[in-house]
Amino acid sequence: MEVFPYFGGILHPVVSFIVSLSIIVFVHEYGHYIVGKWSGIKADVFSVGMGPVILSRVDKNGTTWQIAAIPFGGFVKFKGDASISSSHADFRSKALDENDLRTTLHGAPLWARTATVAAGPIFNFIFSIAIFFILFVSVGQVREPLTVSKINPLPFVNQLEQGDEIISISGYKIGSASSLSEILEYIEYVDPNSITYEIRRDGETYFVVGPPIDLPRVSGLVPLSAAVEANLNAGDVILEINGEPINKFDELKEAVEKSSGSSIDLTVWRDAKIFQTTIIPKREDIPQPEGGFITKWRIGIVGSIYPFDLLTEPIPILQAVRLSVFQTYSIISSSINGLYHIVAGNISTCNLSGPVEIAEISSHMAKEGIQSFIQTLALFSAAIGFMNLLPIPVLDGGHLVFYAYEAIFKKPPNQKALGVLMTTGLALVLFFMMFAIFNDYYC
Repeated sequence: MEVFPYFGGILHPVVSFIVSLSIIVFVHEYGHYIVGKWSGIKADVFSVGMGPVILSRVDKNGTTWQIAAIPFGGFVKFKGDASISSSHADFRSKALDENDLRTTLHGAPLWARTATVAAGPIFNFIFSIAIFFILFVSVGQVREPLTVSKINPLPFVNQLEQGDEIISISGYKIGSASSLSEILEYIEYVDPNSITYEIRRDGETYFVVGPPIDLPRVSGLVPLSAAVEANLNAGDVILEINGEPINKFDELKEAVEKSSGSSIDLTVWRDAKIFQTTIIPKREDIPQPEGGFITKWRIGIVGSIYPFDLLTEPIPILQAVRLSVFQTYSIISSSINGLYHIVAGNISTCNLSGPVEIAEISSHMAKEGIQSFIQTLALFSAAIGFMNLLPIPVLDGGHLVFYAYEAIFKKPPNQKALGVLMTTGLALVLFFMMFAIFNDYYC
């Protein structure tokens, strides 16, 4: 079910982006706020959005909670800050007595300042882990024995029914969801449009005819991909490539790789109708764990070995926690690896996404449904947490570098040098944003 069904055209990506950004910014800034509060630092203002205030209220602790007119960003202004960047102390804070000075960001102990600043990105990571945990627990893992939960429309004979337990396919016993991939190359088809399934139905064993496995069927689409531009939908089955019939998803992958970016003509089945479309694969530079990168051509189609959906069951709590942490770690690791290769010039700077592309991704995932949308929130939250930890002045990572300097040399950085670094950092961030926007339009 679409998340924002009442917004169409250009409004959909705008609304999707604003909602996504507002949620992630709120989590980030709330991390700063709550850890600051726990550390004895008072917040004067907590703002979602920038610019003129639309709505505000003051809580019992004297903090003003507000929603501002420009829905891009947000901030926490702590007591004693000269500005919302928390880079300088208000000169008037020097006149405060010792107890009041302790409640300001700049007058708090080094440990309290460090914890407060680090809390923003850390809360982004925790938010990402929490979302993945909820998804893993709610979506679950494939139940064994493998059981059909949904029959997908296909242009093939299908005698399978919902609730059928899969015992074997084409004579090969199926013990788990992963075991099928191990026997794919051994399965032979008498008829390329069907295959024999051994099933258990209502306690009885039957042999029925069903659709082939590893079909060139679209089970999902990657946002902003060539498949989206070619107007393909989930559920589509690709019957021919450049006029040649195909029966396997691997045949589709092979044809895309061999194209080297040249256009490909597709014959597609959708809802009992057949149509033609042309797709142009996109280049993707993929960093490798051992270093370097490989170039692949992609069209952005997610496939599935099974031509039907399988019944799932809940994942054990501890396993879900481990998977959630690993998933968030993988996002951070990929971000570090990708950024390194972009800076080193190993891969194209077009791999860097800006706000326009992020808005389009949010819109695409919102149209896919609530599960896809909140999964995107987890991805963006982890990525924004990582970006904020970069050692650039004005970002949280820059502040942490200054605190590390203070811890080592037992004194804060020179204020004039700090001012220059903050200005340089701001210019660098603005340049980075403009460059990313340029990429969105010209890559």
